[in-house]
Amino acid sequence: MHRRNFLSASGLGLAALVSRRFAPPWLHTHPDEHFLEDLQKRCFRYFFEQFDRHTGLIRDHARANNLPYPADQRSAANVTVTGFGLAGYCIAAERGWIGRATAEARVLVTLRFFADWAAHRSGWFYHWLDQQSGERSGAIEDTLAESEISTIDSAFLLAGVLTVRQYFRSNPEIVVLANRIYERVDFTWMMEKSLILCHGWTPERGFIMDLWSEYSEASLLYLLAIGSPSHPIPPRAWYAWRRNPNVYGPYRFIGSAPLFTQQYSHAFVDFRYRREGNGTGVDWFENSITATRAHRQFCLDLAKRFPGYSSEIWGLTCSFGPQGYIDWGGPPLDPRTDGTVVPCAAGGSLMFASDICLPALRAMKERFGAQIYGRYGFVDAFNPVTGWVAEEVQGLNLGIMLLSAENLRTGNVWRWFMSGPEAQRALELAEIRLS
Repeated sequence: MHRRNFLSASGLGLAALVSRRFAPPWLHTHPDEHFLEDLQKRCFRYFFEQFDRHTGLIRDHARANNLPYPADQRSAANVTVTGFGLAGYCIAAERGWIGRATAEARVLVTLRFFADWAAHRSGWFYHWLDQQSGERSGAIEDTLAESEISTIDSAFLLAGVLTVRQYFRSNPEIVVLANRIYERVDFTWMMEKSLILCHGWTPERGFIMDLWSEYSEASLLYLLAIGSPSHPIPPRAWYAWRRNPNVYGPYRFIGSAPLFTQQYSHAFVDFRYRREGNGTGVDWFENSITATRAHRQFCLDLAKRFPGYSSEIWGLTCSFGPQGYIDWGGPPLDPRTDGTVVPCAAGGSLMFASDICLPALRAMKERFGAQIYGRYGFVDAFNPVTGWVAEEVQGLNLGIMLLSAENLRTGNVWRWFMSGPEAQRALELAEIRLS
């Protein structure tokens, strides 16, 4: 298995190939470049339009056509989505979709809110917030759904905060606010005796008993905690969680949850060419490549049961489904699987396996057209056999496509985030070193 596939591309000089270690993961043709530019720009439009000018918060989800919800069904803001949005402003400014001053102004609104106004506990933030007031909220506003102080959602917000700090490092206020937000987080408060971080805390029930005790999207969380300049956890915590093996046909990898768990941390942390120590020798980037290829094969093997799946129409990860939001994936087979396709399964893995993911996205758009591709790019999910199409998009799923595509094209999000001293310190302390 090759880490990348270099294709010839007119207009791309040999200089792009000089440094193997730091070259972008894949060089693509002009038609692919045009498609990715359009997809990214549409994904970013979500973050631009679903932004609140007073709090800087970005909605969890919205209608694909951006028509308003009834007053009692508006989606609340999601802290992870807001973190993805912060990174998105850097991409948009760098690509000229919006002016740098506009991006900088929006970043400042968000950072001022989280530094000075957002409710927090020991620096950790609530998962969902009312977009306009900034107060704790359920996933759907005006419901009694409980929003927790969330370690993982705070971590992805922090990743966005540190990314904008590095990109806008010439702005002293952005740097000061970003450092204040990060350094205030007491990572030790969320760590139990076995060095495992918990999922969160609520004022009603205290600490949540669920733990980040096996491989998941929480690898970023652990690195932020280990690299913290103010409240670090011991580096050996990186090796405290289980590395749960998954074998599917010829594919062997770590992780058995939906594919997004292989994608989110990699959107920021550049694990390429690195192996962890402590006798494990795991290459986490190669692990996610394998997980992506195994997932595609898993969908192909389901084609007899769900004929909508094919070599180019595949992918299932957490999304809206015909019966509402579903945390499905595989392998192994989730009994709720019904042939639904979730574009961000392939889109979020562009940075890992563009040779299979990019053709899948192009085929989805070409075959199903305006039914599934519109204002914000792809709808959240669709079923190619039944004709069901989600009416909504999720900021999470659009965000991972936006960041993954950028890392494929330029490696910029990796470069910005990794230029901070905390990321480098954490990787060194955890013995995740260049191989």
